[in-house]
Amino acid sequence: MEQRGCRGRRWNAFMVALVFLWSSASAQIRYSISEELKKGTVVGNIAKDLGLDMSTLKQRGFRIVAGSTEPLFQVNQNDGILYVNRKIDREEVCEHSSVCLINLKTVLENPLEIHYVAVEVTDENDHSPSFPGRKLRLEISESALPGARYQLQAARDPDGGPFSIQQYKLSNNEHFRLEIKDRGRDGKIPILNLLRPLDREVKKNHKLLITAIDGGKPPRSGTTEIIIDVLDINDNMPIFTKDSYSVFLNENSPSGTTVIQVNATDLDEGSNGEVVYSFGNMVTDKLRTLFDVNTNTGEIIVKGQVDFEVQDSYEIDIQASDKGIAPLTTDKSVVVKVVDLNDNAPEIELTSFSSAVAEDSRPGTTVALISVNDLDSGLNGKVICSISEDVPFTLTPSLQNNMYSVVTKSPLDREKQSQYDVTIVAKDAGQPALSSVKTISVTVSDVNDNRPEFSLSPYTFYITENNNPGAKLFTVSASDCDENENAQVSYQLVRDGEDNKVTSFLNVNSENGEILGLKTFDFETCKTFQFQVVATDSGTPSLGSNVTVNVFILDQNDNAPVILYPVSANGSAEGVEEIPRNVNAGHLVTKVRAYDADIGYNGWLLFSLQEVSDHSLFSLDRYTGQIRTLRSFTETDEAEHKLVILVKDNGNVSLSATATVIINAVEPKEAFAASDVKSSVKEDDENNVTFYLIITLGSVSTLFLVSIIVLIVMQCSKTPDYSPKYLQDTNYDGTLCHSIQYRSGDKRYMLVGPRMSIGSTIVPGSNGNTLVVPDHRRRASGEVS
Repeated sequence: MEQRGCRGRRWNAFMVALVFLWSSASAQIRYSISEELKKGTVVGNIAKDLGLDMSTLKQRGFRIVAGSTEPLFQVNQNDGILYVNRKIDREEVCEHSSVCLINLKTVLENPLEIHYVAVEVTDENDHSPSFPGRKLRLEISESALPGARYQLQAARDPDGGPFSIQQYKLSNNEHFRLEIKDRGRDGKIPILNLLRPLDREVKKNHKLLITAIDGGKPPRSGTTEIIIDVLDINDNMPIFTKDSYSVFLNENSPSGTTVIQVNATDLDEGSNGEVVYSFGNMVTDKLRTLFDVNTNTGEIIVKGQVDFEVQDSYEIDIQASDKGIAPLTTDKSVVVKVVDLNDNAPEIELTSFSSAVAEDSRPGTTVALISVNDLDSGLNGKVICSISEDVPFTLTPSLQNNMYSVVTKSPLDREKQSQYDVTIVAKDAGQPALSSVKTISVTVSDVNDNRPEFSLSPYTFYITENNNPGAKLFTVSASDCDENENAQVSYQLVRDGEDNKVTSFLNVNSENGEILGLKTFDFETCKTFQFQVVATDSGTPSLGSNVTVNVFILDQNDNAPVILYPVSANGSAEGVEEIPRNVNAGHLVTKVRAYDADIGYNGWLLFSLQEVSDHSLFSLDRYTGQIRTLRSFTETDEAEHKLVILVKDNGNVSLSATATVIINAVEPKEAFAASDVKSSVKEDDENNVTFYLIITLGSVSTLFLVSIIVLIVMQCSKTPDYSPKYLQDTNYDGTLCHSIQYRSGDKRYMLVGPRMSIGSTIVPGSNGNTLVVPDHRRRASGEVS
């Protein structure tokens, strides 16, 4: 509703008057509006002007018939008012038409009525003149004469009539003026008129501003820039930018190096102003081999080898010419002065060289002599030498100039580093400095300064008894950090002193350290021994070291049990016992006594009945060998009974012995008489046996206590890897009561007692008498895997 302002009301009144006037002349309604009205602007009330009933417009479908495009106008079905539907541009709707008339067709139904409405759109000065481009470019030769005329492109204004372009104006200048040519319907055409001659060398282009003005009030205008390019003629020769050219060139400049760039300018343009360069006619062939000139840029470049020692300066003639039809040329001389450079690097010559130096050489020992030479002179020929790496060598200058000695500056050790690459750097004092590098390889020769070292100290080995004579027992090994003959190790046994008795049964392979046994060792005779091995190298003088070897002999089951009782007069294990027939069950008949020289399981004896006449009458204790009655004698029992007792040890392959006991059952009186007679005979034998058993048991008990104490001391003082496992005691002895036993299946050494069963063990960490030996100690022996 805001669009229906005061202006709308004035237009409505004006439209109503036109409708009445038009109705008197024709049945068609005609309205007139100006362009560029806003959407919703009222054009007129069609229903009122046609005399239609406004209450039936919507019912009868009052509308404007329009095409597929968005209509310019719309009618309100409630009040019949025609209004602008979108903004109307007259120049767009009615292009090239002096009168812009839009015909509309309105329709009503029930009954059908068609009414025609014409809307005239009047022009407004809503466009400014515009030129085809933002800039107009025009080319005029500098030889053009005054009075020459050049037609320009006209501006365009969509508005027509009085609002079209009416005049052109040209900015102030001294060379051109503007003429206007009226071509009727095509409008006014601007023409440029030349007033004065043009000179491109003075001003190569002229910029003018042309303005087109229409007839509106206020008038609208449009401008564009005219750029006039003045075309050249070849009326100027090239001119060098400098009166003289002089340049310094370093000798030995690489090919392609720019010496200098000469520059000549030509005030002409195009081919008339394009300058090319070349050597003058006086340039010799020698100069042409050393230098070249770029025809386009004027750069003089190095072509050959320029050496100050050959020639210190050159004068080169350069010619500059344009590309006109009749080329114009200019000549200029360029003086090139060659600069002497530090172009010779120092040369290092090895005068004397010893490729190997002993590792025991004192600091200051001369390794090599070098001389240094530089072909340059002055500071360029002054040379400073040094060693680049951190090596135990240094340079010392000699009395003669440029002579140096390579000497040791600190002690050498071949075992740490056997070879050095000594890099000698010679550097002169030129700017920039030049340097040379020479590397010499110095080998440190070996000196016998290292003793052989054994892999272990001391060695501990465990071997089994009954070894084969001449077979390898174990191996000792020593290494030497030196090389060649200084590292060749030989072995020998120390046969002096107390160990001479043992070493007489040993031999060592001098090359590989294998220890050989020359006799069979018996555990029962010797249980442990100790000797020393000396390892010496082959250097001069030779160096050596010794190591102590502790050897423990392990028991094998090589002794069968020996029957101590009963023993007959002829030495056989037979005996006769008489007992009364009235003895009760559990009566001790006799006791079989036996001894085994082995230890541990190998010496642990068990007793069993191999043959008995009556199993219900007698029993045998398997551990003590006691024979007792199981029951009382009856009248039906035989008077004589034979018992064969089997005594065997507990070795892996057990050994055994048998004893025969004849038991006679007699009447009590006969038994007492027989016992009196026999007691005198057997008394001496019993006393001897008892004496030996007491001595044996006492020795075993003492040795066991000493062994336990020594083992505790050794466990407290030994290192984790190298302490021996057993006592180095020559008095160590195996007994029936306690013994040390190696079980190959369990890989352990055990202290066993007489009451321990064959399958029982004492686990490590318990308070039992078990000494567990780690596996790596057994690998030291060649016999125990």
